[in-house]
Amino acid sequence: MSTIKNIAVFTSGGDAPGMNAAIRAVVRTGLYYDLKVLGINRGYDGMVKGDIFEMDAKSVANIIQRGGTILRTARCDEFRTVEGRQKAYDQLKRFNIDALVVIGGDGSFTGADRFISEHNIPIVGLPGTIDNDLAGTDFTIGYDTAINTVIDAVDKIRDTAESHNRIFIVEVMGRDSGLIALRSGIGSGAEAVLVPEIKTDLNMLMERLDRSRKNKASRIVIVAEGDEEAGGALEVAERVKEKFPNYDIRVSVLGHIQRGGSPSCMDRVLASRLGVAAVEGLLEGRMGEMVGLVNGIVTFTPFYKAIKHLGTINPNLLKIVDILSL
Repeated sequence: MSTIKNIAVFTSGGDAPGMNAAIRAVVRTGLYYDLKVLGINRGYDGMVKGDIFEMDAKSVANIIQRGGTILRTARCDEFRTVEGRQKAYDQLKRFNIDALVVIGGDGSFTGADRFISEHNIPIVGLPGTIDNDLAGTDFTIGYDTAINTVIDAVDKIRDTAESHNRIFIVEVMGRDSGLIALRSGIGSGAEAVLVPEIKTDLNMLMERLDRSRKNKASRIVIVAEGDEEAGGALEVAERVKEKFPNYDIRVSVLGHIQRGGSPSCMDRVLASRLGVAAVEGLLEGRMGEMVGLVNGIVTFTPFYKAIKHLGTINPNLLKIVDILSL
């Protein structure tokens, strides 16, 4: 029988749509199993400072549809130190917290893994990041909403691009992963997608733009912000303008709009399933693992494996972009 009686939940790192749905699932699952559930404001920073409060069913009412995170998130340099982590542990003991659920990405899990090694407190993680760059889950919480936000924006951009016969270079988030760019590129019918996992050949991009149908009213190029070879949307636009001075080229950087907004149904369901599984995992004695969904089945992956970025990208998806851009 589990000795866990009190758990706490917190969000860390960049916010992602669906985090509130995950918080809701954790809180209500904890209450279902007769646990005391506490929330930690502002992630590890709130843990160090003791910004901790009890939560009940009403605390998470009417939040499943809200973007962002009601628990907020913040950077915490102090937690990076041994002394800071000791302060955090002391605060958890002050509130009689037996176990933690962290909702975040690789940085959050790295901190949790170190915390476990020093203080042996059970922690289970939920993958909350729009980048979809964690191993051990097919999709992360927030990814589906983010790509649908990009699709909606690019559809609108294409309307004006066609009205003026323009090329639009659209920059999307993805410092270390091009999965937002790739899937939204396919879904929006982009002529080309530039991602950090694949070395960008700008000459090949020029050839593709040049050979695409001359009567096309618009052309869309999606660039992941982390593509150092391409250098970002502005640099790509400058290079294309040098090659094709007669083209009307515009740049649109979508930025943090991709993080906001009401989560999609897929993200709400994913967050709910993983939130329930996280609490049940703690009660089963799991620790130092991220809960994910692989082929529709709930799985648990050790933090140190989950945080290893997927350095490769499905070549078939890139081939699809090439085939459909004719």
